[in-house]
Amino acid sequence: MQLKSEVGAVILRIMLGVIFFIHGLVKFQGGIENIAGWFGSIGLPGFLAYLVAGIEVLGGIALIVGFGTRIVSALFVFLMIGAIIKVKLAAGFLGNANMAGYELELAYLAMALFLAINGSKHFSLGQIFSKNESSQM
Repeated sequence: MQLKSEVGAVILRIMLGVIFFIHGLVKFQGGIENIAGWFGSIGLPGFLAYLVAGIEVLGGIALIVGFGTRIVSALFVFLMIGAIIKVKLAAGFLGNANMAGYELELAYLAMALFLAINGSKHFSLGQIFSKNESSQM
């Protein structure tokens, strides 16, 4: 049973990493200055756009390779809470004619929360480093 749980965690970790990596990359490629301006228009400091996109790109890569899974996932939890509260909550769960709802962000939040709590060591750099640390003790 443990192996099934770990395989599921690996799948969640890699897919969540890919999703966030692509979202962050698109922010940088599509004109991060525009996104910084949009952040300002919703009452957030523009520099947060750079921070969010950076966390998404670097955190996505980290999840894909399995490095710092719990920490990165916790950061993604906070990003999704912020996105839901600041942007999507007003549109409702399923959204409205003007904006999509927050159901997708809620799913990402749940995935990230699972990984923040449970981690995922199989097929990861974290597994390699933890073996090296335990062999040195």
